[in-house]
Amino acid sequence: MTRLFAAILSLVSLFSSPVFAQSDTDIVWVQIEAQPNLSTAQARAQFYAGSLGDVAGFSLGGGWYGIVLGPYLRPDAEQVLRVYRAEGRIPSDSFIALNAGLGQQFWPVGTNVLGQGAVAAPVEQTAEPAAPAAPSAQPKPADETPAEARRSEQALSREERQALQTALQAAGFYNAAIDGAFGAGTRRSMADWQSFNGYEATGVLTTLQRRALMDQYNAPLISVGMARRYDSQAGIEMDMPLGAVRFSRYEPPFAHYEASGDEGIRVLLISQPGDKATLFGLYDIMQTLEIVPLDGPRERGSDSFTLEGRGNGIVSYTEAALANGEIKGFTLIWPQGDEDRRARVLAAMKESFTRTEGVLDPAAGGDAEQRVDLVSGLQIRKPRLSRSGFYVDGKGTVMTVAEAVTGCTRVTLDHDYEAQVIDTDAGLGVAVLRPVEPLAPLQVADLATDAPRINAEVVLSGFSYEGVLGAPTLSFGTVADVSGLRGETELARLSLKAQTGDAGGPVLDSSGAVIGMLLAEPAGSQQLPRDVSFAAKAQALRDVLTVAQVPARDAVGTGAVTPDEMSRRADGMTVLVSCWN
Repeated sequence: MTRLFAAILSLVSLFSSPVFAQSDTDIVWVQIEAQPNLSTAQARAQFYAGSLGDVAGFSLGGGWYGIVLGPYLRPDAEQVLRVYRAEGRIPSDSFIALNAGLGQQFWPVGTNVLGQGAVAAPVEQTAEPAAPAAPSAQPKPADETPAEARRSEQALSREERQALQTALQAAGFYNAAIDGAFGAGTRRSMADWQSFNGYEATGVLTTLQRRALMDQYNAPLISVGMARRYDSQAGIEMDMPLGAVRFSRYEPPFAHYEASGDEGIRVLLISQPGDKATLFGLYDIMQTLEIVPLDGPRERGSDSFTLEGRGNGIVSYTEAALANGEIKGFTLIWPQGDEDRRARVLAAMKESFTRTEGVLDPAAGGDAEQRVDLVSGLQIRKPRLSRSGFYVDGKGTVMTVAEAVTGCTRVTLDHDYEAQVIDTDAGLGVAVLRPVEPLAPLQVADLATDAPRINAEVVLSGFSYEGVLGAPTLSFGTVADVSGLRGETELARLSLKAQTGDAGGPVLDSSGAVIGMLLAEPAGSQQLPRDVSFAAKAQALRDVLTVAQVPARDAVGTGAVTPDEMSRRADGMTVLVSCWN
């Protein structure tokens, strides 16, 4: 319990530093326990609630959950602390905690304990004259006398003394230079830390107190079992969270260390021979993987790169560098909402990263699972949905269906080019996109000037399988009607079998002119026959482009084109539009 309790104490002390004035009117809590997972904390809260009143539970940050009593006014809390500790009903290292250290409430369910104000202490108050509040705990017996503590302190290296100052600073007790010199400011901070933690405030930390302070500071590392790992095959030695990950497999250029618990922490070691071209290729490939979310800074130098991504419940950091013909680095994948622990673990990994002899063989791993959506065992990031579209001017402006860009954090053309929505016609179900960087399409749509004719043959160009095939597919059909089912003049009904991914694709007549754009299937419970589709007519598309201030290109009648020419035009103008979250 003591070690577990110490692991969370540093988090609480960030909000409970004695530099803040406190009074008898403060609303405080008695923290009695902390647990590293919610289920255990709920069980312990229920256990305490069976014998104690005013039990509550709150998230403390960093993946920890605290069990507290209260809220009380400070004198009542101190009385509760004294009586319950004396009776052995709460742990001896229980302490006073402040509101600022408490996050989301998990116990009791359905009651806002934070908002109810102070409650009366459940233990009897003794009649005594007004006096300064009693200390929250009797000082713990020292393991060394002050003189012995000073002698043991003198044996510390400069780095060890600086580490103690850093730990005091992280806990909120020290705000001066990290210089390893124990002057008056450092001594005051040590005394404050001793007082806060129930020790005699001598200003000189004993050996055990120094260890307790560093355990508090290193609680994030302790909680994930940070330890040295030497991977001889990857040629990398570094500190890793070995209490949260375990080695899984080699799939060059990665050594996979998968989560060993339910926290979802993962580590990849990067190791491969190569040159700058290989490094830059790895930089590009990593950004296509699910483990590198879209949002986050990217930086590529002449011989190294870093990637950070946040989203979809994870935060990932990758660094790799080229030296002596070898590319080595690592990726840390961490759940979102646990930034304090992640930052400490990442800093330790970066500081300890060491290259050793050896590199993974790129030819190894031939028996690994083979799938087009996997790279070395890692899932390629997939869009939420993909639809078709087509170019309408020489700058790369695209028309597509509105559903292709609805609710997206990012829209791309052919996966590689980011685009922005410049206009949407919700009634027609059409959107106009402009690439962030101008593109030069191979073919631009020529919009027909004449209305389509019933029974005329048409060709649909679209990414029927949402880009899996890598190129648009041609589907053939006829015009079944020149209006919609309810007489909508801006629509044409087609007799044509289309797939979901075809929506947004151009519908061409025998001359190669675009007579319309295939619309998405109707939303809701309505289901049309398999060979019935609808297209927005060319004139309706022209009206949308006029509103978007994009000049349409009109078709000039030239008669029927050959199948090869039809395929060339359709392939050149059709583009894959993808919606990413």
